[in-house]
Amino acid sequence: MRLITRQAADGESLAVVDGERWLDASDVLPGGATTMMTLVAGGDAALTALRDAARSVQVGTIGRPLAEAELLAPLPRPGKVVAIGRNYREHTKEEGVDPPAAPLIFAKFPSAVVGPDAEIRWDPALTTQVDYEAELAVVIGRRARDVTVEAALGHVFGYTCLNDVSARDLQFGDGQWTRGKSLDTFCPIGPQIVTADEIDDPQDLAISCAVNGERLQESRTSAMYFGIAEIIAHCSRAFTLEPGDVIATGTPGGVGAFRDPPRFLADGDRVVVEIERIGRLANVCRLVRVGAAV
Repeated sequence: MRLITRQAADGESLAVVDGERWLDASDVLPGGATTMMTLVAGGDAALTALRDAARSVQVGTIGRPLAEAELLAPLPRPGKVVAIGRNYREHTKEEGVDPPAAPLIFAKFPSAVVGPDAEIRWDPALTTQVDYEAELAVVIGRRARDVTVEAALGHVFGYTCLNDVSARDLQFGDGQWTRGKSLDTFCPIGPQIVTADEIDDPQDLAISCAVNGERLQESRTSAMYFGIAEIIAHCSRAFTLEPGDVIATGTPGGVGAFRDPPRFLADGDRVVVEIERIGRLANVCRLVRVGAAV
């Protein structure tokens, strides 16, 4: 099943997508979940009920055009965003570092999350080295604490696209990554969540990033050092993964910081992250000044 969060008159609204049409979950299943977070929190029973109802409603026939929906991030405020660094072979090679011995974990603040078509904004007085990173994001659906690799994928609700936007001058200057990865708007997610039952093998998906129509990253998720199951198991040994948490699983090679010469994002650039069978996440970059509304 494919799910979006759209802006409704009274707030965010969960909707079911079929092809190029959508219908609010409240119309598909009256009395059911009305936001993505409540659906995720409802577990397998809530998801199964919505899926069964959607099959009988024929969303693709009676739904409204997807182009008319104002999309938000599928999870506008995840519980936490756990990110994995240096997880693609070609990315460690271009950076000139050794492969990680275990998943390299850092955090992006949930306040950085924005949706498709939202602007990626930054103050040029704060950073001048803003970079793109196409990533497959995993949405946790069941509490995971000290789970095995074999059981890990059973805790996944679904998958979506994520852009791990990074202020490289802050990231490398600070000596740790949190600030440079967590500026407001630096975590676009979307456009939809594809539930785990539709992705039989998340380790065999094409992933790419284009800036102004030029493809700068292109790989497959099979190039990860650590697969999704290993990442979930490794994280869960240290801390609890909760329903609604998001894991960004790393980026392929081709990022701007390690090109010759470096290629950073600029005002007006259009960045598109695309993942096979999941969708296209597009955002436009915009410079702002301190004190401007964001």
